[in-house]
Amino acid sequence: MTLRYLTIPVTAFQQNCSLVWCDETMDAAVIDPGGDLPRLKEAAQKRGLTLKAIWLTHAHIDHAGGTGQLAREQHLPIIGPHPGDQFWIDGLAKQSQMFGFPPAESFTPTRWLADGDTVSIGRQTLNVRHCPGHTPGHVVFHSPAIERAFVGDVLFAGSIGRTDLPGGDQDTLIASIQQRLWPMGDATVFIPGHGPESSFGVERRSNPYVGER
Repeated sequence: MTLRYLTIPVTAFQQNCSLVWCDETMDAAVIDPGGDLPRLKEAAQKRGLTLKAIWLTHAHIDHAGGTGQLAREQHLPIIGPHPGDQFWIDGLAKQSQMFGFPPAESFTPTRWLADGDTVSIGRQTLNVRHCPGHTPGHVVFHSPAIERAFVGDVLFAGSIGRTDLPGGDQDTLIASIQQRLWPMGDATVFIPGHGPESSFGVERRSNPYVGER
């Protein structure tokens, strides 16, 4: 019995949406359904998964754009992000126009998340860390059991999230990485919101923005 995941890049922004599931119950959550919903539903169906929830790291359009529609169509609860991202949720329609995305349906999270919370799918539980800086309400999902963390746009392989959008702050972001992510352990592999996976150990040693060289 373990947690499995599949990363599916969606939208023109190639955002890493992840299907995560318990291989005993085959219940699944979708992390950051930014768009391309038919692809996500097909991938779940192909693997015999039952979608049970949507988990959001933050509410930028490429991560949250498909949330309202998917929740409505599949009758799914929306879990996260932290309340600090309320203004991004309120502005989804404007974000859609600004970045040329299909109109995003508005939504209200079923459950907001806070630092230290947990989320569960099937018989698997992940820890929630609040990691502001890219957005004020950004959260990260960590599975110690499989040494994986779904970090949205906090950290990338060789880079960090942008901080020039409303609510962003670089000092806050760096503190989030150093105080919340590094303690998860060097061996932990992270799935970023864009681009390839890496490990916290590799980034802690060599990332030009937060490395300890």
